[in-house]
Amino acid sequence: MGVLVCSVLVLALVGQSHSYSVRNPLDRFKRFEEAAWSDPNDCSQTRQPFVLSNPYNFSLDLRMPRVVPRESDSYYCLAVPVPTSWEAYVVDFVPHASMDTAHHMLLYGCRTPYSTKGYWDCGTEQGTCEDEAKIMYAWARNAPPTKLPKDVGFKVGGDTRITYFVLQIHYGDVKNFRDHHRDCSGLTLRMTSKPQPYIAGMYLMMSVDTVIPPGNAVTNADIACTYQSYPIHPFAFRTHTHRLGKVVSGYRVRNGQWTLIGRQSPQLPQAFYPASNDVEVKYGDILAARCVFTGEGRTTKTRIGGTSSDEMCNFYIMYYMDNKHSVPYMDCMDHGNSNLFRNIPNEANIPIPVSPDHKMSMMHGSAHKDGEDDSVLQQPKREEEEVLDQGAHLEELDGWPEVELQLGQVSGLALDSDDNLVIFHRGDHRWGVNSFDNSAIYQQKSLGPIQQSTILVVDPVKGNVLKASGRNMFYLPHGITTDKDNNYWVTDVALHQVFKLSKDEKEKPLLVLGEAFKPGNDRSHFCQPTDVAVDPETGNVFVSDGYCNSRILKFSPEGRYLSDWGAGSVDRRRRVPFQIPHSLAFLPDKRELLVADRENGRVQCFMADTGEFVKEIKRDEFGGEVFAVSYAPVHGGLVYVVNGESPYGHSAPLQGFVLNYSTNEILDTFAPDTQKFKMPHDIVVTKDGSVFVGDAAADSVIKFVPSERAEHRSVKKGGIEVQEIEETETFVQANLKPIHKPLEQSPKATVQKLPEVQEKKPVPAQQEKTPEEKEKEKGKIANKASAQGLSPGVITTLLLLLPLVLVIAIGVFIRWKKSRMYGDGHEVKLEPSGSSGGLLGKLRGKAAGTLNLGNFFATHKGYTRQGFDRLSTEGSDLEKDDEDATDSENEEYSAPPPPVSASR
Repeated sequence: MGVLVCSVLVLALVGQSHSYSVRNPLDRFKRFEEAAWSDPNDCSQTRQPFVLSNPYNFSLDLRMPRVVPRESDSYYCLAVPVPTSWEAYVVDFVPHASMDTAHHMLLYGCRTPYSTKGYWDCGTEQGTCEDEAKIMYAWARNAPPTKLPKDVGFKVGGDTRITYFVLQIHYGDVKNFRDHHRDCSGLTLRMTSKPQPYIAGMYLMMSVDTVIPPGNAVTNADIACTYQSYPIHPFAFRTHTHRLGKVVSGYRVRNGQWTLIGRQSPQLPQAFYPASNDVEVKYGDILAARCVFTGEGRTTKTRIGGTSSDEMCNFYIMYYMDNKHSVPYMDCMDHGNSNLFRNIPNEANIPIPVSPDHKMSMMHGSAHKDGEDDSVLQQPKREEEEVLDQGAHLEELDGWPEVELQLGQVSGLALDSDDNLVIFHRGDHRWGVNSFDNSAIYQQKSLGPIQQSTILVVDPVKGNVLKASGRNMFYLPHGITTDKDNNYWVTDVALHQVFKLSKDEKEKPLLVLGEAFKPGNDRSHFCQPTDVAVDPETGNVFVSDGYCNSRILKFSPEGRYLSDWGAGSVDRRRRVPFQIPHSLAFLPDKRELLVADRENGRVQCFMADTGEFVKEIKRDEFGGEVFAVSYAPVHGGLVYVVNGESPYGHSAPLQGFVLNYSTNEILDTFAPDTQKFKMPHDIVVTKDGSVFVGDAAADSVIKFVPSERAEHRSVKKGGIEVQEIEETETFVQANLKPIHKPLEQSPKATVQKLPEVQEKKPVPAQQEKTPEEKEKEKGKIANKASAQGLSPGVITTLLLLLPLVLVIAIGVFIRWKKSRMYGDGHEVKLEPSGSSGGLLGKLRGKAAGTLNLGNFFATHKGYTRQGFDRLSTEGSDLEKDDEDATDSENEEYSAPPPPVSASR
C-alpha cells in the first residue's frame, strides 16, 4: 500500500513539473527574481515575475532591477519576452510607480528590442526597439490602474509581431535619488490564453511641431486626421503634457457635429480615464484634438521634445474593435485644417479646475495660481479677425526694374547688409540635357567660363546695377548668399565647387571648397552643390549637396569640415532621404537651418549647432516640389517658399507661399499678374517686406510688395514727384460715410500681417486710357455714387472739386484733338491695372485705373516717360532715355543670346 501511495505522489509531481515546463518558462526570467512587490522604492521584497493562477490565466511582472538614475531626464528601458510562444491577451495593467521617482512610464511591444540583457539607457540613439515599437500602455502622475472592458484584450505573441514587452521609464529629477535608494518601478500584466472577441488598440494623437512663444497667454496645438479603417469603440483616454499644458480635449467629428471622447487637465494624474461618451468611430469620421498651452513665465520659446524643459501634446485613445478586422495600433500627427477648428466646442478652451490637494510637486508639475480664472481662456484671434490687423497680400510691382537688365538663367538671389539685391545668373550658358553625363561630369568645358558678369548688385527700388563682377570664373552658377561682411558665397554645379568671393571684386577667390570638375561624396568633394548659408554669429558655412548627394555639410569659416547630415524625421524608421536639397535659409532668431528638399516637396528644419532635426513643413498646395526657401524674423517667423513643376504629374499652380513658422499655416500665396511663373528658382525677402523671385526659365527677376504699397505709390516723373492715386479709390473714399465699427471680415480670408512698410518705393506710371474709356468709367462711377446717396459734406466736397474736374476735362479734350490730328497711326497702349489686395481693392473692382494724372502729365512736353518694362533678355518695345543707362565703374555686363534649352 505504501508503495502505491509513493508511486501516485511521484506521478503527480512529474505531471505538475511537466505542466509548468509548458506553461511557465521561468528560465527566461532568472534575472528578474529579485523584483519588488508593490512599493517601487522598496526593492527588498522578492516575488516570482511569472505567476500562473489557472491553466488559462497568468500574470507577468516587469520591474526595473534596482536602478539609480545618474542624471535628470534619464530614459531607462527593460525588455521582457512574452512568456508564451502562442497568442495571448493582456487584459489588465497594474502600475507600480510613484511621482517621487518616475515622471512617466510607457509599455511597448515589438519583436526586436535594442537589448535583452538587463536595462539600458534608451534616451540616446539606441531607443526602445530596432523594429517598429507599438505602444500598449502609458502612465504618469500616480495614476490608478486601467481596467479593460469584458472580452477585450491586447493580443501579443504568436504572429502579432509582439514577442517582447519593453518597459520605458522616464526619470525626471535626479535629486529624488539623493538618499541613494534604488528604484523598482514597473507594471504587472494580467494575461490570458483564451481568445478574446474584441481586440484592444491604441490611437495616439500627437503634435510634433508646436512652438510656444514666451509670455503668450494661450497657444493652441491642434491635431486632426480622417479615420480610414474598420469601426472602433473608444473606451478610455489619456492626456499628456508637461507643466505648460492647461487642458487637452479629443473629439469625433461627423457631419460637422463634435462629440467629446475625453477632456482633462494634464496637471491631474495622467491616467487612462473612461471615455466621456459611448461613441463609435467609422470610416470617414474625423478625429480631432487640441492642447492648450500658456507661455507665461517662460523667457524663451518652448518646443515639443523629450526633456523637462520641453513640452508634449499627446492624446491617447484606447479602443476596442472586432477581432476579425482588428488594427491594434494607429496614430495621427497632422495639424489638420484651420477651418475645422473654428467650430471646436468652447469647452476645449476652458481649463479643468485642479485643487491643491491634487497638485503634484514634481518638477514637471504646474503650480496653481491663487485666484486663477477658470473661465474661457482668451484665445488668439482667428484668421478672419486678423485680416485688417495683420497686413497685406503680396502683389507684383508692375514695371520693376526701371531699367532693362541683361540676364541669363537666374539661378540665385541674395541680399547684402544694405538690402541691395544680389543676382547670380548664367549669362550665355544654359543648363541643358547634354550638360552632364551619367557620372555628373560636365560635358561643355570647351565653351570656357562665362564671359559676362555673373554677379550683379542691384538697387532694390529702381533696379539699376550698382556693381557687376564674376566674369570668366563660372560655368554653371547655382546658389548664392552673403555673409555679415558682404562677401559672396556661391556654388557652381559644373565645377562641383563652393567659392567665397570678396565684396571688393577681387579676381582671386578668398576660399575654394571642392575640386574643379571632379564630383565626389567625401569631405573634400561635392557633386553639383546647390546652395550656401552662413551663420552670422559663428561664421560657420552650410552647403547643400546637391543633385547627386543627399546631404548637408557644415564647415568652419576657414573651410574646415565639421559635420554632415541627411534628411530628418520624427520617426526614424520612416525617414525619407533628401531628393535634391536645393535651397538653404538660416534662421538667426531660432538658430536653425531651413532646407528646401526639392523633389520631396517639403522644407525641413534643423538645429544649426547640432544638425538635429526639428520639424518638417509640407503642404499639399506645394504640389510635390519646393524649389527655394527664405525667411523673415517677424511676427514669430515667416517662411517664404516657391514651388515647381513636378515630373510625376502632381503639380500645383506655380506660385509663392508665405507660411507661419510655428503653425505651418499658409498665410498668403502670390504669383505675377502680367505673366506666369515658368521656373521660380530662388526667393529672398527684404527687411521692408518686399519679395524678389528669380525665374530661371524666364531669365528674369520679379518683385512683389505688400498690397498697400501697390495701391498708393509715389512716382517721380521728370524731376517732379506726383502722388499717384487711382480715380476709383478717390471716389470711393469721398462717397462712403466714415465707418467706426469693425469692418466685416470674409471667413475665407487667411492673410496675416507681413513686415512693416518703411518707405514707399517709386514705381512706374500706368499706360494712359483713351478719352472715350475715361468718360465711360466716370459715368459708371457717377451712377454708383448717385445710387448710394450723398451726404451734405460729400456734396460740398464735390462742388469744390468741380473746377479741378473741369480743367482736367479740358486737358483731356485737347489731348484727344491732338490724337485725332496725328491720325490712326498714333498708338495708345492699354494695360490692365494690377489687382489690389485689401478692402479698397475689392471696392474698386473693374474700375481700377480710370484716371492717371501721372500718365496725363507725362504725355506733355517737358515730362518724360521712363522705361519700366519687365526685367528680361527679350528686349522692349519702349525706348529708354539715355539718362537711364547705368555707367558702372565696375565690370561691364552684356546681353546673353536668346535661350536655347531648358534650365534647372
